[in-house]
Amino acid sequence: MRYELHVNMKLKPLHDHVIVKPITEDEITKAGIVLPDTVDREKPEKGEVVAVGPGKMMDNGQRAEMSVAVGDKVMFKKYSPDEIKVDGEEYLIIAESDILAVLG
Repeated sequence: MRYELHVNMKLKPLHDHVIVKPITEDEITKAGIVLPDTVDREKPEKGEVVAVGPGKMMDNGQRAEMSVAVGDKVMFKKYSPDEIKVDGEEYLIIAESDILAVLG
């Protein structure tokens, strides 16, 4: 699903959602040819967290603490994010449960 926002605004995720700036890396073929990120290929699976929601509301009325923070580089499920575009920049909205790992 793709959304386009045309207003200049800060992204503020709700609940247990995270806003991620995708990391695209140049791919090198076995023959040594560099394929730039402009080449059509698979969806990204890595990104840098740029905003974090307040956490999921639990049954007892308290919020669960988020396990990622702004600046973390994360790996996530390939087809889970929703893509959005703000001021020409692409971002992904991901549920915290779809984040698989924090890259160190």
